[in-house]
Amino acid sequence: MKKLGLFSLIFTMLFLLAACGNKEEASTTTNESTEAVEESKEVTFTHEYGEVTLEKNPEKVVVFDFGILDALDALGVKVAGLPQAIVPESLEKYKGSEYTNVGSLKEPDFEAIHELQPDVIFISGRQAELYDQFAEIAPTIFVDVDYANYIPSLEENFNLVAELFEKEDVLETKMEELQASIDEVNKEASASDSKALILLANEGKVSAYGPGSRYGFVHDAFGFKAVDENLEVSQHGQSITFEYILEKNPDIIFVIDRSAAIGGEVGAKETIENELVKKTNAYKNGKIIYLDAVNWYIAGNGITSTQAMTQEVKAALE
Repeated sequence: MKKLGLFSLIFTMLFLLAACGNKEEASTTTNESTEAVEESKEVTFTHEYGEVTLEKNPEKVVVFDFGILDALDALGVKVAGLPQAIVPESLEKYKGSEYTNVGSLKEPDFEAIHELQPDVIFISGRQAELYDQFAEIAPTIFVDVDYANYIPSLEENFNLVAELFEKEDVLETKMEELQASIDEVNKEASASDSKALILLANEGKVSAYGPGSRYGFVHDAFGFKAVDENLEVSQHGQSITFEYILEKNPDIIFVIDRSAAIGGEVGAKETIENELVKKTNAYKNGKIIYLDAVNWYIAGNGITSTQAMTQEVKAALE
């Protein structure tokens, strides 16, 4: 009987030790799971000017890139501040007093930004040289677009925004719709023999853009054949003459009026439709397409704006 009692005591102690061990293991597992959840609330982005780590769903957002503002708007993300000097018509609601005016695209109001105390700031090429000043105030994300690889580059920027604000499902639907529109235009444009030329009109001067350039996605993504495959790949386009336009004789001419985009006088039509250009196939067939200048020059690279741009070039196929 004594031996039996001793065995029972030993068995009970072993059982209790095992139970404690299981509790400790379960507690450790729970703690690890909790830590993993906490860690997942932070996200790190690497861009041209460095690495930024911040918590997901930042509340106060300042945006200096209208393409990103467009994407945030499409995904339903609230914005606290933006440059209100020139706001695209499609984003007109952001002119309201409920949003903090943080200057202009080229001249940020750093005092206003500092007072707002944002959780994150988005900037792009027009503010690139001021990156360090932005970064002193709040985590700053620099976004850029690879025009030679346009749609994948845009999607990369959209994915960044969607991940930061946990809007991946919304973005997936938006991108499916956008890609379907682009594919539709590409199919029709690729099947056409018409050749296109993209022009930027600015105070009586004209520059042209070909494949791989700032507006080259008209050829590369939308499928329009280029009237000249050898144009200089440049952010500002290749300066050309009206004699050049007549010599190349495009079937379609897409025109972006820079003056109109930056608040100046609209004068592209008077500049473009001179006696030389009137001899081209594009003019004769009513295929000089004046694009939404603000959308293309300032507010492009967004979700809604790219959808609108797709519909604009589609008009050349009608």
